[in-house]
Amino acid sequence: MFYLSIYGSEASATRPDKIAIAMTIYVGNLSYRATEEDLRAVFAEYGSIKRIVLPTDRETGRMRGFAFVDMNEDAQEDTAITELDGAEWMGRQLRVNKAKPREDNRREGGGVSRRNEY
Repeated sequence: MFYLSIYGSEASATRPDKIAIAMTIYVGNLSYRATEEDLRAVFAEYGSIKRIVLPTDRETGRMRGFAFVDMNEDAQEDTAITELDGAEWMGRQLRVNKAKPREDNRREGGGVSRRNEY
């Protein structure tokens, strides 16, 4: 479990001003027919689920083929990853692993600046 300080950068499990941040599971290569209820049924076999996110395309509203699952305990998440990675579900081989932090690829200012290029 990771800890984030509200007041500074040092991490500690003993201070009350720390917030616990649980690991998130990435589930890739999902069938476009999969629903939150479907995922909840599968992951419930490994423990209690905090949250499931199924991203959709902004323009079409169609599911993007992956999801994020947060469970209540790290041990449950580790077991789910081990058991489900590579498993076939709804006709597809799942990719299940620890989610990586999102990279901010947005550019400031909305584009490339050509100032001082000479």
